Amino acid sequence: MTAPARSAPLLSVLDRSLVREGEPPGRALSETVSFARSVEEWGFHRFWVAEHHGVPGVAGAAPTVLAAAVASATSRIRVGTGGVMLPNHAPLVVAEQFGVLESLFPGRIDMGLGRSVGFVPAVRAALGADRAAADRFGDQLAELFRYFTGEAEVSAVPAEGLRVPAFVLAVGAGAEVAAAYGLPLVLGAHREEARTRAALDRYRAAFRPAPWAPAARPYVVLAVNAAVGATAEEAARTQLPEAWSTVRSRVRGVFAPLVPAGAVPLDSLTDREARYLAEARAGQLHGTADEVVSALYGLAGRLGADEVLLTLATYEPAERRASYRRLAEAAGLVPAPSATAGPATG
Repeated sequence: MTAPARSAPLLSVLDRSLVREGEPPGRALSETVSFARSVEEWGFHRFWVAEHHGVPGVAGAAPTVLAAAVASATSRIRVGTGGVMLPNHAPLVVAEQFGVLESLFPGRIDMGLGRSVGFVPAVRAALGADRAAADRFGDQLAELFRYFTGEAEVSAVPAEGLRVPAFVLAVGAGAEVAAAYGLPLVLGAHREEARTRAALDRYRAAFRPAPWAPAARPYVVLAVNAAVGATAEEAARTQLPEAWSTVRSRVRGVFAPLVPAGAVPLDSLTDREARYLAEARAGQLHGTADEVVSALYGLAGRLGADEVLLTLATYEPAERRASYRRLAEAAGLVPAPSATAGPATG
């Protein structure tokens, strides 16, 4: 199936609140809220936060709570979750939480939903969700929507009667579920573009409009890990801390806090670590501002994506802010500073 033609995609941000080595998780959460203010100032469309449990390197364990803090600290940007893992929660509770968010911040809340469960048995046991819970994702979605429409046996106050736009994160069978329920799809850009295109073709072919969906047509949000630097080499270095934590998670089974790029032992990697690092780096996009914007728009155009959800984590918060600011300027979201202006802040 040929992807439909699109104009320039919307640009949004996903922040996973990654922890830096030697700092408490609360520092990462505070940085997420502060970063959201800058992202709003720079003209991005959405700001989403994620859900992880029992991961030393990730502070974002309660996305709806964090989304409330972000929405309180901002005034215009859409705020949501990327996402709440529905198998980990009772649909009634999820409906109530988003009902509270939408009631407090009307017209600004997105309900991004996923089907993942805990990565290790101990986390799954603590959450009360076994691996099979992911297979019930479609049924959980249907139950969740009944609380919003008032068709459930229990009244979900204050969610009942509200319409919070829902999105499905494509993990496993997520694309098929999104199509069946007529919902927008959030899909990670695979380094093999043909695989991403095939998944999107299946989604578009199976899409069926639904009354609770925010759009009556397929809507694609492409998640991309991207960094902008003064040079491509600088941008690539910015992504190294997150890539190294990914390597350590595959070798040791735990996603560890971020370390500075200079602390990554590039000269003494084992063959296994080198292979995993190459795989992690292959899924990252980096370059100068013009190079990254051109690559993002080109990718979105080829795949027919409506929106790009950008993610980037690094050890130095100032480097991440500089990357997003440069991208926003190159994409025309905010004007670039004049040659006589002082240094950018925010």
